Amino acid sequence: MIESPVPFPKAVLFDFDGVLVDTEWAIYQSWERVFRAHGHALPLDCFNQCLGSGYTHWNPADHLESLTGKTYDWETINAERQKRIHADLAHSGLMTGALELLNWCRKQALPLAVASSSSHRWVDGWLEKLGIRDRFVSVLCRDDGLPVKPDPALYVESARRLSLPPADCLVIEDSENGTTAAHRAGIPVIAVPNRITECANFELATCRVSSLHKVLELLQHSPLAR
Repeated sequence: MIESPVPFPKAVLFDFDGVLVDTEWAIYQSWERVFRAHGHALPLDCFNQCLGSGYTHWNPADHLESLTGKTYDWETINAERQKRIHADLAHSGLMTGALELLNWCRKQALPLAVASSSSHRWVDGWLEKLGIRDRFVSVLCRDDGLPVKPDPALYVESARRLSLPPADCLVIEDSENGTTAAHRAGIPVIAVPNRITECANFELATCRVSSLHKVLELLQHSPLAR
């Protein structure tokens, strides 16, 4: 039997982008095209600074202006980026292994929540589109008025809404900012990097695995799993 490195949780808290849906590649590509059009590269290790934080702690737009010494019509540029992002994601579904993990958690009667630095319009729109909004007891986003990751507030409040101590929950994350937020909240966190975040630093994670299938495997082998 494989011994799970995380205790069996009383609830599971999910990040959204890059964990439940592979949105981050399309978002990165939209920015990479903008940078390339203005003669600059956007390395993944640089872009990772904003993942999980909603551009609060590092903004690609500010970075490009610092590189070029110019200002840009971001309202027009961002409107075009959003069109490309939505087109690129038009046929996207859940991340591989996500549905199996959600179904297993439901069989275990584990309450679920989403804590995201993205907007409710974005997150709730996806959850409704994918038919999984009713799986989550709580969905917290940046427009709920809490500091975004790496601040722990979103995760602390998610645990409070579930009437659980943070240490009794488990976070599933894909970004360094999100992993830091969970760690600061005192919640065990499994990092599941994707093609955007695989270069990030996950030293604060309880453990790092390669997929949501691996997360499910760890939970299934936890001593209290039914």
